[in-house]
Amino acid sequence: MFSKIPKNIFVLGLVSFLTDVSSDMIYPVLPIFLSDILGSSKLFIGLIEGIAESTASILKIFSGWLSDRLRKRKFLVVLGYGLSALGKPILSLVTAGWQVLTLRFLDRFGKGVRTSPRDALTAESSKEERRGLSFGFHRAMDSGGAVVGPLLAFLFLPLVNGNYQALFLIAAIPAFLPVLLLIFFVKERRKVREKISGLTSPRFYGFDRKFKIFVIGITIFTLGNSSDAFLFLRATDLNIDVLYMPVLWLVLNLVYTSVSLPAGWLSDRIGRKNLILSGFFVYAAVYFGFAFATQSYHAWVLFAVYGFYYGLANGTMRAYVADLVEEEKRATAYGIFHGAVGLTALPASLLFGWLWQSVGVSFAFCFGAGLSLLAFLIIRLGL
Repeated sequence: MFSKIPKNIFVLGLVSFLTDVSSDMIYPVLPIFLSDILGSSKLFIGLIEGIAESTASILKIFSGWLSDRLRKRKFLVVLGYGLSALGKPILSLVTAGWQVLTLRFLDRFGKGVRTSPRDALTAESSKEERRGLSFGFHRAMDSGGAVVGPLLAFLFLPLVNGNYQALFLIAAIPAFLPVLLLIFFVKERRKVREKISGLTSPRFYGFDRKFKIFVIGITIFTLGNSSDAFLFLRATDLNIDVLYMPVLWLVLNLVYTSVSLPAGWLSDRIGRKNLILSGFFVYAAVYFGFAFATQSYHAWVLFAVYGFYYGLANGTMRAYVADLVEEEKRATAYGIFHGAVGLTALPASLLFGWLWQSVGVSFAFCFGAGLSLLAFLIIRLGL
């Protein structure tokens, strides 16, 4: 199976692995740092995550269109990873919530620049009959970094006496190597670099009906898919110590990594829609579980099962986008797809934070589960 992975896919996977090692040393403890050290409210944490993800998504639309217009992928991918790396060491110096917001904005700005061109480059670097395998490999490497990152955080946090900012500085170290790997080892296909003149703007109505229905379903799903930061806050409610937050994230990503590659391979054989729908069903079950969890071990089980959602759906959705559109519109389509996801992230996280504070934690999680099931029906019946 691994012998069929092209060089570009392998290097892009390694880039994502290293980037996620850095990011996921930070991500599991960042909401606790904001809440306990900087005194930020759950609503403000939701605002930070919502603004960060929405910023990324707006840029994903534009960068995808620009990549198709220029027929250049690599330049935008390098630029995006470089911008994200720049903010990591500065995070160790923050003293206020608005500073974290600014740096999360920079990080997600870079993600917005790179993601759509990178996914298009991934699709173009693999044969159609192995597209699911290629995206599955990339997602497996990405989530593999999200296994190593929390593990390193768990090991280093006691060594720095619980000093979050010292941990953030250590996490910045592996953030810059991916830029060098991209510059020297990733190649663009010559055919892709030929300029296409027919693409004038990232217009949604210019795409096939199936792609539109898929994006509508994904948008509804994402409205109930608030930031995973709330899962860590829920875990603290269930009396799990902050020291074990990276381990929870590690457990999730171990499952994610284990499932991604087989799920990609399977999607090449039985169809991508079935895998995506299975992921949505798992997501709904996990959120219903978090709504009514009462014991700390419930959180451990739910984080593990949540990894199945990521493994089944994440890479498969990206491969499915490539199936639904022609090559010359592919980066634009990825921009629209990622844009729909991220533009919904701000209201999703704000709404979840408001529901938690105003109505209750059980209602907030049930709301997310219900929208997942609604999206399941839209994609199941519409495609």
